[in-house]
Amino acid sequence: MTQHTAIILLAGFVIGLVVGGLTFLSGTPAAGAVLAGLLSAGGSVPVLRTLIG
Repeated sequence: MTQHTAIILLAGFVIGLVVGGLTFLSGTPAAGAVLAGLLSAGGSVPVLRTLIG
């Protein structure tokens, strides 16, 4: 795995954690917060690839 790939995956993971945590703190059930975190992490990877690439 290249350093570029590791940075993008790590940034996507952090974004997913932040979005999931904030969603949970807003009163959404845990399953909805996990789903929001997963979707935001997966959606951020292509965007980060073009921005950092």
